[in-house]
Amino acid sequence: MAHETSQTTAASSADAAASSGRRSGWNKVPEVTVYFWIIKVLCTTVGETAADLLDERAGLGLTGVSVLMSALLAVGLVVQFRTGAYRAGVYWPVVALISVVGTLVSDNLTDTMGVPLETSTTVLAILLAVVFVVWYRRERTLSIHHIDATAREFFYWLAVLCTFALGTAAGDLVSERMDFGHWLSAVLFALLIGAVALAHFALDLDAVWSFWIAYLLTRPLGSSVGDYLSQPTGDGGLGLGAVATSVLFLGVVLGLVMYLAVSRKDVTQPQQAARHAA
Repeated sequence: MAHETSQTTAASSADAAASSGRRSGWNKVPEVTVYFWIIKVLCTTVGETAADLLDERAGLGLTGVSVLMSALLAVGLVVQFRTGAYRAGVYWPVVALISVVGTLVSDNLTDTMGVPLETSTTVLAILLAVVFVVWYRRERTLSIHHIDATAREFFYWLAVLCTFALGTAAGDLVSERMDFGHWLSAVLFALLIGAVALAHFALDLDAVWSFWIAYLLTRPLGSSVGDYLSQPTGDGGLGLGAVATSVLFLGVVLGLVMYLAVSRKDVTQPQQAARHAA
């Protein structure tokens, strides 16, 4: 009798989830592990160097490259939305593409439209805040432990795009306008991320806000690292070039994603997701 009741309850929960467009226990994004942060930083670096490489060598111009990468991102998002649950081989290519598009959004504002970095940083910060407000008002949570509905996934990816664009603008503002340089900028953003981690683990800063603040800060960290490695020595870099830097980091990302696809160490299990209340 108890077994039948349990089955009935589970079936009812599944039906309720299905009727609301949610997939019970199926999170569409990875668990936040050390692998998550490593790949995220590497993808942001690839986004910075790949955007520069495509703009300089593809012969399409900034607008042409923006259209091409936006089209590829749209295809990647369609595949991601159609996937029933998190798949490393689908999710991380979308992150890599969105990192390039986010970089191009900031570059177009600055280089094509002539918007000052101070203005673009402010506008993008406001846009991100609006996304969070609308997301929370609709879903009553910003947690990434329950990206199990189409609406939540839409807001998640929109927020991710905004963090990449904002992080690019903020990183450029610090390294160029404030004359910190690539290496010092990377150190600064790494220290800020460390401060967020300390505030979370030692001072009980809310986990959701800790995640999104750190997620935002990894973008300028990655772009600063990418610039430091790829830019000529005369411009404060190591002179590896955009091609070598992109290939190096893409290789590491590919290796880690293949490992996660096989090991599934970053897959949120239903019983784990149940512990993270929305």
